[in-house]
Amino acid sequence: MSDITKQEETRNDYTHFVGVKFSNTPRAYFFGIKDLELKLDDRVVVETVRGIELGTIAIEPISIEKYSNGLLLKPVLRKATDTDIRLGDINQKDAAFALEICKAEVEKLNLDMNLISCEYTLDKSKVLFSYLADDRVDFRELLKVLAAKLHTRIELRQIGSRDKAKMIGGLGSCGLPLCCSTFLNEFDGISINRAKNQMLAINIPKLSGQCGKLICCLKYEDDCYTEERAKYPDLGSRFFIDKVEYTVTSINILSSVVKIENEDDIKFLPLEDFIKQTNFKKRKDFKNDKK
Repeated sequence: MSDITKQEETRNDYTHFVGVKFSNTPRAYFFGIKDLELKLDDRVVVETVRGIELGTIAIEPISIEKYSNGLLLKPVLRKATDTDIRLGDINQKDAAFALEICKAEVEKLNLDMNLISCEYTLDKSKVLFSYLADDRVDFRELLKVLAAKLHTRIELRQIGSRDKAKMIGGLGSCGLPLCCSTFLNEFDGISINRAKNQMLAINIPKLSGQCGKLICCLKYEDDCYTEERAKYPDLGSRFFIDKVEYTVTSINILSSVVKIENEDDIKFLPLEDFIKQTNFKKRKDFKNDKK
C-alpha cells in the first residue's frame, strides 16, 4: 500500500490527530481522534502496536488534513478514567517488581543480557522487557520461568545502544535534547566518511553521541558540504600562479579560503581569487561516499 493511500485512509477515519507521550519516552507519537475533545495534559487510553497503553496529550488536536506522515494512525480509544489512571500507577509498580524478578532469573541462568526496562500494557495482557546484548540470547528457559511467575504474555525485545539512548533521553553536545528522543523516527547509517567530508578532526570520542555511536547530526549538513566541496580543489593538487607552482594544503569552506604553499611561500587566498589566478573550474564529478 502506498503512502498516499495510507494517508487517504487515515483522513477518512479521523477528523484530527494528537501527539501523545508515554512514561517511558520523552518523545510524542501521533494518534487519530474523531469527535473527541482533548486538551494538553489530558490522560488518554490509546491503541499501539504493543497493545492498549496509557499516555498523556503533549500536542493538541490538529486537523487531519495537515497530517503528512505516511504511517497509518492508531486510534485514541478514550479519555482515561480514574480507574485507568489508578491501573496505570499500579502497573508501573508491578513492572518494577517484574524487572527485579527477571534480573534475578537472568543471573541464575547466567544469560549475557543487560535488562533496560519493563512495561505492562494497560490491561496487563502483556509485559515487555527490553534488553541490551552483544550476541543473540537463547532465553527460552527464561520465558518459561517468567510465564510461570508473572502469569501473562511475555515479550523480550533486544535493542541497540541507539535505541537505549532514545528511550532514556538526555542532552547532546549542542545542549539540546537528543534528536533520537525528540523527532528522529529511524536511524541512518553514519560513517566516518561524513566527518571527513565536513573536514572535522577525526576524534571519535568528540564525534560520538550518548549511545557511543557516531552522532546522527553528522548527516544534517553533509549534502551541503558535498555541494560546496565541488567548488574547491582537491587537497594535494598542484597549480601555477605567475609561473610558480603551489600545492593545495588546506581549504576552509566556512570562510571560503584556500591555502596553498611551496617551499618558499604560503598563501591564503579567498576562493574567488584562487579561481581567477588558477582558472580552476568547479568539479561536476565530485561525490562523497557516505556508506
